[in-house]
Amino acid sequence: MNNNRRNQTMSLGIVGFGAFGQLAARHLHPHFEITACDPSPDAAAEAQKLGVRLSSLDAVSQSDVVLIASPVSTFEQIVSGIAASCRPGALIVDVGSVKVVPADIMRRRLPDDVDIVATHPLFGPQSAASGIGGLKIAVCPIRGKRHARLAAFLRKALGLTVIMTTPEDHDREAAVVQGLTHLIARVLLGMGPLPTRMTTKSFDLLAEAISMVQHDAPEVFDAIENTNPYARTVRRQFFDLAADLSIELDKRPGRPETAGQIRDGAA
Repeated sequence: MNNNRRNQTMSLGIVGFGAFGQLAARHLHPHFEITACDPSPDAAAEAQKLGVRLSSLDAVSQSDVVLIASPVSTFEQIVSGIAASCRPGALIVDVGSVKVVPADIMRRRLPDDVDIVATHPLFGPQSAASGIGGLKIAVCPIRGKRHARLAAFLRKALGLTVIMTTPEDHDREAAVVQGLTHLIARVLLGMGPLPTRMTTKSFDLLAEAISMVQHDAPEVFDAIENTNPYARTVRRQFFDLAADLSIELDKRPGRPETAGQIRDGAA
């Protein structure tokens, strides 16, 4: 990666110009000549605001760096399209929430003469609203040696905290970190509306965490819970422990009466 303005600006192609593709464009625009590919009608208006040119998948795939910001559900199809057009020596990077499955797809589908790095920015538009300096990004080297230059660029140019890891280690930890966060958020939202008046600081922090993920696209939740190979085990363990705790609490003596029992007794 080279952000020296004395040299020719490198080209960056963003495949998928949704919320995260737009976030990436805002922060990478000073360093790259950016084109993007997205069939959504809303993409054109956002691209114009950000000074990004929309083009075909074929054209975008010929960039120096190709950033894949598409859902897991279409990932293999997108990668196959990129493979047909990308140039030798290109750097292909993804930004998905899971890493084992996408890394395997890129390894199998992309030609041997491109470098591949699987990444996961551990933030999104909500948590990056005040800037990305100091936020974390996981970087998984898959093929080639340019992951070191990419990591240096992310640290120096964008101010990110880089965590070097493997797809397996990433997904193992993410199954807890992301899997449980989204799972708890989904359950609590189902119990809503949540209290907003008589709250504690700890509950306010929990509500803030929920607000950061509740507007994520449905495919994000699906990828985190169903594509991560470790998520099911973590989910089952969580629910098993919750069930055991519920049984233990029900067995304890001296439980306060329920609201219904109090009401019936008062009557």
